[in-house]
Amino acid sequence: MADVARLPGLFEQIRLVAGLRWRILRNGLKKKNRVWDLIGVVISSIMGIILITGLSFAFFFGTFTFLQDHHPERITLLFWGIFVWWQILPIFVAGFSPTFSFGTLLRFPLKLSAFYLIGIAYGLADSAAVASLIWLISMTLAVAAANLPLLPAMILACVLFVAANVTIERLMGSWVEKLLSKRRARELFVVLFIMCMVSLQFLGPAIQKFEKLGAKPDTERIARYAQFFPGSLAGKILTGFVARDFAAVGIGTAGLAMYALLFGRLLFVRYRTQYRGEELNETMAPRRAAARLAPSSRAPTVAQGERETGFLPNTISAVLEKEVRYLFRNGFAAMLLFLPPLLVLLFSMQFGGTHPTSIKHGVSPVFFFPGMMAYLMLMLMAPSYNSFAFEGRGMQTYFMVPVRFRDILIGKNLMTVSLLSFEIALCIVMLAWSVGLPPWPIFFATISALIFAVVGQLAIANWSSLTFPKKMEFGKMQGQRQSGMAALIAFGAQIVFGGTAGLVFSLGRLSGNDWLPTEIFFFLAIAAMAGYWSAMEPLTKLAEKKKEALLETLTK
Repeated sequence: MADVARLPGLFEQIRLVAGLRWRILRNGLKKKNRVWDLIGVVISSIMGIILITGLSFAFFFGTFTFLQDHHPERITLLFWGIFVWWQILPIFVAGFSPTFSFGTLLRFPLKLSAFYLIGIAYGLADSAAVASLIWLISMTLAVAAANLPLLPAMILACVLFVAANVTIERLMGSWVEKLLSKRRARELFVVLFIMCMVSLQFLGPAIQKFEKLGAKPDTERIARYAQFFPGSLAGKILTGFVARDFAAVGIGTAGLAMYALLFGRLLFVRYRTQYRGEELNETMAPRRAAARLAPSSRAPTVAQGERETGFLPNTISAVLEKEVRYLFRNGFAAMLLFLPPLLVLLFSMQFGGTHPTSIKHGVSPVFFFPGMMAYLMLMLMAPSYNSFAFEGRGMQTYFMVPVRFRDILIGKNLMTVSLLSFEIALCIVMLAWSVGLPPWPIFFATISALIFAVVGQLAIANWSSLTFPKKMEFGKMQGQRQSGMAALIAFGAQIVFGGTAGLVFSLGRLSGNDWLPTEIFFFLAIAAMAGYWSAMEPLTKLAEKKKEALLETLTK
């Protein structure tokens, strides 16, 4: 019995967990949807790889130039850039980064040390961490090329800098996960965070006005307060080694080591609490059941299962009502209703009007108005490409009740069109007040282009929702992303419709007929409506064909 109960060693446990996760990924790729999802994620990551590679060259030449010009203290700015990227980016990409379920791992007989090391390893495998490591390697290669005797100090600074950053990021992420374990708390946090990020953009005009008055920021005071953070401590190791100031090297080394040890210890305490069975859920406390009301003897005015409606069929109005309830239940989605007007106001202040803050001369409404309308469509159309994301187990109801699937799709599309109409009308009013409206030919051409693009994309979005579904949950941040293929389809559709609109506008300018784009978009919109309506029946058949895949993906 002792041989049966004996646990494998630490590294053997880590190897077994890594092998298990690889088998899960490999077996998941046997499903067609998962393969397309992976392909979409890989293609979508190409731009990120290009960005990281380009910045790697920038970090290399920056470090090399600073050392050649005898300004090693400026390398501190590069360390600060990596530090800010490492700690801030995970907040922005929480919904796109790979998820790591610690609760799932605890179902296996892992040692606490193995559990801790897996958590640290995941922190090093995060997208922000991988990019930061590549940039640090680029800086190290630049130091080796410019000043080889400085290489040991650079390696020491990078190792301690990585240890400090990964422990800080993992500890912050773990505590944020605990604090935001409740849905309402998560929604409140995200709303406040997004509002703060948007509000920060309005500081640009205030700062520019501050600079015009002749005031300058107190850089010495900023540097004095920043010297205690990891970015400055890593730079202190290099500058001290160059200046043969070994006291500064010791201070930087000790400071980074203290960061790594302190936050590593706090992270160990946090993981130990999770290891001992901490449960983070939203289970409601038991309460007394409410007394059931006796059924009313008065006869209903509407037949059982029906609704009193106006001009919409009962099934479509029921789906539309459900979508409205889902919108107000999902705080993240409801927050999107406030972002477009704020962003339009921000862009109007920076680039439009008679006194823009970012450029010398404001952009003409002839170009500014169509650009803002295209931006609104880009923001508000994206959720339509995964319209069944929040259905969950309720997806089974659609296939159990005697309802045509085309009615369900039409109800969801009507919700999208209603939101777009409201946001576009509100933003038109704001643009008319802040920068003015374009001439009537451009105005009506833009509205016609919007109708063409929205209706044309709805049929594509319906197909994407049925073919590449991805389950999401209310009030959850991590892992809340569309299918990789759905995101790629949305991106491609936006490019196609945007390019078509650009060609039509260019054709109007070349022909000298200001009303020609409006006429072309009018006929294109009619064609898009006809195509949308003719696609309803094939989409209904597709839904029946994809029933098993939809239920498996959305109800698990």
